[in-house]
Amino acid sequence: MTLLPTSTAGSLPKPSWLAEPETLWSPWKLQDDQLVSGKQDALRIALQEQQHAGIDIISDGEQTRQHFVTTFIEHLNGVDFDNRKTVKIRDRYDASVPVVINAVSRQKSVFVEDAKFLRQQTKQPIKWALPGPMTMVDTLYDDHYKSREKLAWEFAKILNEEAKELEAAGVDIIQFDEPAFNVFFDEVNDWGIACLERAIEGLKCETAVHICYGYGIKANTDWKESLGSEWRQYEEIFPKLQASNIDIISLECHNSRVPTELLELVRGKKVMVGAIDVATNHIETPEEVADTLRNVLKYVDADKLYPCTNCGMAPLSRKVASGKLAALNAGAEIIRKELGAA
Repeated sequence: MTLLPTSTAGSLPKPSWLAEPETLWSPWKLQDDQLVSGKQDALRIALQEQQHAGIDIISDGEQTRQHFVTTFIEHLNGVDFDNRKTVKIRDRYDASVPVVINAVSRQKSVFVEDAKFLRQQTKQPIKWALPGPMTMVDTLYDDHYKSREKLAWEFAKILNEEAKELEAAGVDIIQFDEPAFNVFFDEVNDWGIACLERAIEGLKCETAVHICYGYGIKANTDWKESLGSEWRQYEEIFPKLQASNIDIISLECHNSRVPTELLELVRGKKVMVGAIDVATNHIETPEEVADTLRNVLKYVDADKLYPCTNCGMAPLSRKVASGKLAALNAGAEIIRKELGAA
């Protein structure tokens, strides 16, 4: 693989004929067979957009799912989506969520057919995102296990089944999205990382954990304003992540108040460095991207640095998202030249 391979953290905007533009978790505009073929067309477009921008590691852009967590949960037994309850998600905002009413289990794979379809369209490495166990727990009301940890271990087993099937379908990197890792530090260290390791058990493909400060939505940007001038939250969990079996750590860096020197705590791991701010419509210049990467290279070896976006880009317009992807690639190219690798 090329030095400094670029990728996205996850979602890309959906075409306007599939879902409402610039809207998170928008309902589908198509149904039944039309929806199936529409999602496949959207996957092809997401692939083309990434290739056109020069992105090295291709994602599905989450074109086939409405929500990065609940779309997976919808396919499980033991969860009631009809009688919802309101909970506070990540100690930040209220949301109406499904209820765990029985033992959770997975009848069949959730994303494997989509992954096979994407695999058929390209020879490039592909990355697939799954929700992490702790973030799944934090997106539900549990009326059965009565224990966040017990439910997380059950989800870890289910995720492991799905991940093994995704690997068999030709996925090169499986990423677990764990924004909850930025909030519940004691739980992360007590059982969160252990659950994640259960989810990756037996996998031979590369694995990543995406920890971030969230989409550029108001609840998240307001919360970030309350965090002070330095965001040192990672300091509490990096030592254990560094010692874990996870291959890659994906996190927010550009326009973030995370002190870059904290990355020294995960030296030796590959790091997907968020060099694109998803909370603004400003399209970064290649030089802005390069500056973020230069700063990170003090703490991450070049062969372990994967330039990426801070988070998903679903709420942005397609024009802004494609501009940001092109900037990410151009900024990485500047650094490759500086390193003599281009």
